[in-house]
Amino acid sequence: MSTSPENGYPQLLSLAVHEFRTPASVVGGYLRMLQRDPEANLTERQRKMIDEAEKSCGRLVALIGELSEISKLDAGLLALARQPVDVFGLVGEVAELVHEARDRDVRLEVRGERAGARVSGDATRLRSAFDAIFRAILREKPGPAVVVAERRFEVQGGATAAVVVVAEESCVQAAYERAPGPFDEKRGGLGLALPLARRVIEGHGGRVWSPGAAGGASGGESDVLMRGSAIISMPITE
Repeated sequence: MSTSPENGYPQLLSLAVHEFRTPASVVGGYLRMLQRDPEANLTERQRKMIDEAEKSCGRLVALIGELSEISKLDAGLLALARQPVDVFGLVGEVAELVHEARDRDVRLEVRGERAGARVSGDATRLRSAFDAIFRAILREKPGPAVVVAERRFEVQGGATAAVVVVAEESCVQAAYERAPGPFDEKRGGLGLALPLARRVIEGHGGRVWSPGAAGGASGGESDVLMRGSAIISMPITE
């Protein structure tokens, strides 16, 4: 059996999940017991501290769950459900529930094709994947803006794909026409949702990317378009 780092990676993740999950669960359990104990003589300040600690512990448990899913997907141990899903309809449903950055007057609008992008896929995990990508892009907008999730069909080599371009209203076509660049998954505040989203989309035969830099350009407007846009493509299989 090979012991290369690549082959050992899923096992290492699985071990890390197991080792983190047990103490996190114990800590969370004791904190909840303190919250519910009617005989605990706690001041208001102490209760607030315990509440915040319990929230943070819950967030840690959620991260461990995401890490577990990543390790299982990478090891081929997690089978994606296969049922008829209309990607364009699902995108519209997810967008209605995304409220990220509304406090800064950043709105998400869905445009383009409404239906007809049917695939055999895992609707639950695809919802989470699109939700994570939408929230990642919205978080990049500092002030009033309209972000568009434009749904379109693309035909290449005789095969049809469902494409969703997520970009600021004035940049949708520019983002789509740029050469593909890597999608930045290492964004704070989203946990492991983006690495997980990429794996789910790739598990359906699709891909996600950001617009690459314009010819010879670096910094400034180019960087804003690269980080503030995403393109998702999924082959239509139904």
